[in-house]
Amino acid sequence: MIQGWWQRLQAHRQTAAVARRPIPDDLWKRTLGRYPFLRRVDPADAIELRRLTSLFLDRKEFSASGGLTLRDAMVVAIAAQAVLPVLRLGLGRYDGFVGVVVHPGLVVARREFADEDGLVHEYNEVLAGEAMEGGPVMLSWQDAGRGGRGAAQAYNVVIHEFAHVLDMADGAADGVPVLPPDLTRSDWLRILHAEHTALQARVHAGEPTVLDPYGATSEEEFFAVASEAFFVDPQAMQAGHPALYGLLTRFFKQDPAQDTPAPRRV
Repeated sequence: MIQGWWQRLQAHRQTAAVARRPIPDDLWKRTLGRYPFLRRVDPADAIELRRLTSLFLDRKEFSASGGLTLRDAMVVAIAAQAVLPVLRLGLGRYDGFVGVVVHPGLVVARREFADEDGLVHEYNEVLAGEAMEGGPVMLSWQDAGRGGRGAAQAYNVVIHEFAHVLDMADGAADGVPVLPPDLTRSDWLRILHAEHTALQARVHAGEPTVLDPYGATSEEEFFAVASEAFFVDPQAMQAGHPALYGLLTRFFKQDPAQDTPAPRRV
């Protein structure tokens, strides 16, 4: 009885949230046109993607920095790309943070590290996005906005950073998100290690890669880069990395090579 009551209450709250943050039909159509990998073949998935986008907008706090003015088209585009990885996992995966900070372009962050002798070194790092444990998630609109046009290169900063959010949900940024019961950590690590090592070898040899070479830097970046390719250029990833593609279908519970219509040619 109590469980059924709670489920009805949650459903009522979500319905109210979607009503508070409706997405106009014309804006949604423009968003799908700009980011073709968002289009779902299954009608139920298409409805759920739009519903989760509204829920994301209701639950998260968007803010602008660097003189940027946020518009409806911008926040809807970011939200829709952010919820695509959790389409089958549920928006609860993002409960650990609230804020999304959007900059007009790349951000220069001041970093420091201590070497083996204890000396502290400072340097600048140029960022298109950054996800921190507990939030916020920082994004460059210059990069987030062109995530659709960059589909052929499997580049998507929004999916990349929200893959980091999934990765850090257990408190560790190590390329291993919270896995479903039917996917063991040993199975995950076996494929992840092998694929990451293979990418490192190809990058070192100067060979072309399906995945962004940045993924060779660490296994946490490899998971984020692989997630980009999985959703944005799934056919190429499935052909070039079948084992890795199969692993991600088990985790995300999606098969975008089959679920995503091919982009229209003009």
